[in-house]
Parts: sequence; C-alpha cells; structure tokens
Amino acid sequence: MDHLLYIAMSGAKENMNGIAVRANNLANTGTVGFKADFEQARAMQAFGEGLPTRVFSLTERPGQNFDAGAIIMTERELDVAIQGEGWLAVQAPDGNEAYTRAGNLQINAFGMLETANGLAVMGDDGPIQLPIPLAKVEIAQDGTVSVLPQGAPANGMVAAGRIKLVRPLNSEMEKGNDGLFRRKDGQLAEADINVSLLKGATETSNVNAVGEMTYMISLQRQFELQVKMMKSAEEMDQQQNQLLRITG
Repeated sequence: MDHLLYIAMSGAKENMNGIAVRANNLANTGTVGFKADFEQARAMQAFGEGLPTRVFSLTERPGQNFDAGAIIMTERELDVAIQGEGWLAVQAPDGNEAYTRAGNLQINAFGMLETANGLAVMGDDGPIQLPIPLAKVEIAQDGTVSVLPQGAPANGMVAAGRIKLVRPLNSEMEKGNDGLFRRKDGQLAEADINVSLLKGATETSNVNAVGEMTYMISLQRQFELQVKMMKSAEEMDQQQNQLLRITG
C-alpha cells in the first residue's frame, strides 16, 4: 500500500513543480528577450537502507527554447534587437559576465548603459559608460555606441564604446535562476563581429501563451489524478484494517 501512496505523493509534488515552470513561462509572455523553459518528469530509483523497492518521480528543466521571438519596431534610439543568433553581454548581479537577448536599454543617472532591469551592458573593456548630459545616442549595427554631448555641434558624434556581442552555440549555454544565460563550462564567450543589431526594435518573448496554458491544464489534471490515487490508497488501507479486525 505504501508503494502506491509514495508514488502518488511524489508524482503530485513533481506535477506542482512542473506547473510552476509553466506558470513562470506564462508570466513572462511580455518580457523582452525571454526564453521559455522546458520541463519534463522521469522515474528515479530511491536508494537507502534495505532493498531498492521505491521509485519516485523527478521534474527536470532540461533546457530552454532558443527560438527567436518576434521583432517589434519601437523607433526608440536605445532599443536594439539581435538579428539571428547571438547575445548581448551584461554584468550580472554577482559581477560576472552573463548574456541576454533583452535589448531594451537605458542610460542611468551616472551615464552607465544598462538593461531595463539595471544590469550594466558590457563593452570591449568592461561596462560601457557614456559622457552625460547627452543630446543624442546612436547604436550601430555592429554595436558601436556613438553619442553627441549636449552643446556639441551636430556633426560632433563620437564613438563612446562598442557593445560586446557574442555567439556561442546554444548547446553550450544554460540559464541561471536570475534569467541570464552563461556558458556551461564557466568560460567567457568571445566577441563575434558577425553578430548584428537592428536598432529601434526589440525581440519579444518566445513563449507561446496558448501552448503553456495547454501544458498547465494537462499538469493540473495529472495532479488531480495523483490526489485521487492517494485517496484510494487511504480507503484501501481502511478496508484492510477493517478486514483484519473481522478476521482477528
């Protein structure tokens, strides 16, 4: 009886974990550059004292959907979208380099070029800092950031840095809990001059909202089935106890 209860209990728990992954995807439908997570469950043998007679389910996040999202034209001078494969290099909260496709950039009060959630954009020699105040900013196809300081003549545009653009293989990348991507081997990706930007545009999330809702409904039904199995195990246990009392 405990075999049935254990399997149903672990299955219900992992169904909830799977729902959490799908719900996170759904919540990021409108997040610029977001890559949807996959989830899968598989049977695992439980080892311990005695014979290995228990099996439990385990939900995994085997990878991400690296398909590009749709390109939305914004005409905003600090918005950029990567054309084809590639990543923008940013400084993660831990100070190390990480990668993202979110190209809705901004300039903070100190002149640092950063993402919408405050991560510094990396250049060839570290985070890119621009001289402020500025009259105009332009980001070229190769990532070169040119600025026109306030008070300067109209033809006084100067290059202030170049965004580090990389293109490692998708199979080499993994997603962290902070939503940023890094190489699996922990090494920094090399700048790739073949990566190009489309200015005045952003890449939307690649989440398929209808598909995620379908997955969530399926997982919820599986969860309900696991709960029914636990209830059945309880009823069978009660009937077994009644039979033992009668025969005793």
